[in-house]
Amino acid sequence: MNRARAFWQYGEPVHALTYYAPERRAATDALGLKGGWMSYFGCRAAPLGAPTAAVVSALFYSFHPQMVARSIPDAWSYATPAALLDARLAAIDVSMRRVLGDDVVSSPSVFRAAELASAAVAGCDMAGRPIGAANQAVPEPHDPHLRLWQALTVMREHRGDGHVNRLVDAGVSPIEALVLQTATGRSPEEGLRSNRGWSAEDWSAAAATLAVRRLVDDEMRITAAGAELRQAIEDGTDRLSAPIVAAIGDDGADELVSLLRPLAEAVMGGGVVPAHNNVGVPWPPA
Repeated sequence: MNRARAFWQYGEPVHALTYYAPERRAATDALGLKGGWMSYFGCRAAPLGAPTAAVVSALFYSFHPQMVARSIPDAWSYATPAALLDARLAAIDVSMRRVLGDDVVSSPSVFRAAELASAAVAGCDMAGRPIGAANQAVPEPHDPHLRLWQALTVMREHRGDGHVNRLVDAGVSPIEALVLQTATGRSPEEGLRSNRGWSAEDWSAAAATLAVRRLVDDEMRITAAGAELRQAIEDGTDRLSAPIVAAIGDDGADELVSLLRPLAEAVMGGGVVPAHNNVGVPWPPA
């Protein structure tokens, strides 16, 4: 596993607490936001300011635009982006303490991981990475575990920006990307389709287009050509994620991975983030 992929493999489960732990939804409910998806879109988009639904759809890529439009821009009428940034940070504080334990959260290893991760994102050029850049510009929290989470968020959004770049370059539309992901077995079809707002008809049409390109077969299984394309996209994403690694060097990157691994194992082992998940991070690692 190359270092850029290892950052994602072991950093994503810790970041993903914000999506799967209940504390974020509770925090945004208290602000008046309506439902889990308004909470998700509002908190994830808040570093960008108060973007329109069209901007969020373009940047987040995999969601049906109508699904985004049900939450954005209404979210900004209930809470400012600044309030949502505070809410998501307060929520991740509680969820990290609950899932990892106070002893781990306050440990020297988390302090060191925060140092390395923060240095990696501070030293990375975010040109062409709009969501990564927006999160890089968020003021750094004081507590080490929150600095670590914020840095991991910057890393995953930097990687996500690069991944979208590769999908667009490969001519893979948002829904086609989801169909290919489920065809690999990395994510559940029903959950991924419905949680991104696509209908069964949308899904079938995308599958038919991919079948014409010989990327999936008639049984919705990925073909050799589809697997090759998926791997090329993943390899390109890793390549575009390399500047994060370069910012702290190979030794620093290896140390950071070793510090993140037990945190990811605690999150995944506790079942907080499902092993078969919509974000597509494989668990257990290959």
